[in-house]
Amino acid sequence: MCGVRGSTPTPGAEFVRYGGHTSCVALAHDGAPPTLLLDAGTGLRAVSSLLAGGPFRGSLLLGHLHWDHTQGMPFFPAGDRPDARVDVCMPAQGDPETVLGTMMSPPFFPITPRQLRGDWSFSALEAGHHRLEGFSVLAADVPHKGGRTFGFRVSDGHSSLAYISDHCPTEFGPGPDGLGEYHDAAMALARDADLLIHDAQYTDDELATKADFGHAGCGYAVGLAAKAGAKRVMLFHHDPARTDAEIDAIEEQYQKISGPEVVVAAAEGMEFDLPA
Repeated sequence: MCGVRGSTPTPGAEFVRYGGHTSCVALAHDGAPPTLLLDAGTGLRAVSSLLAGGPFRGSLLLGHLHWDHTQGMPFFPAGDRPDARVDVCMPAQGDPETVLGTMMSPPFFPITPRQLRGDWSFSALEAGHHRLEGFSVLAADVPHKGGRTFGFRVSDGHSSLAYISDHCPTEFGPGPDGLGEYHDAAMALARDADLLIHDAQYTDDELATKADFGHAGCGYAVGLAAKAGAKRVMLFHHDPARTDAEIDAIEEQYQKISGPEVVVAAAEGMEFDLPA
């Protein structure tokens, strides 16, 4: 786990244990260096430390294009060097390089995506099954405000991980518990996953006034894992104002219901070995 926050980075003494960087997860095969990255928030910088001084050579999957999932791209030392290869894949919505350039180009930023050093490519991804870096990837549209958004299911043929970082299930109605519908795309991504990494930006009480911001409540993440048969759920995309102590309390609340072996709050530096 390289970045676990949502919306904006969070510095300060109250945010040290869980970390303040925005969304980025690094995936690797059998202890090898990571070759598949999920999102490019400011946590992307931390991937360089996992590569023993070498370049990144692999694929970067963007679930959507909000700042907290893209702003790490020009600050990725292992990717911004002549011997790097970075294949950026994003939800199809126009020419990928042009769309990314609306965020990363003068006068908002000094260079464009094409000016990053190394071999960078930019491609538009449609929903469905894909093969990337030796992983099987299922991309599915999920509701989230402000642009097309994918959730992903990644498998190496032995184990599976579901990544739904930004998710507003209340767009499909209140669902059985008032936290949003357990809709087909969410169920397909999470079904029987070894690990579900899911948007938990809001507490269930906060959701009543913040649902139109485009995120899920913690209880929905835990409920989706239970309904879909996911073995473990990681509460992710923590609100930038959520302190370490508050995340501790949320984790404890849901561990009392489901057990510490089922629910965990995402923290920077966490590593998980999924079953072979």
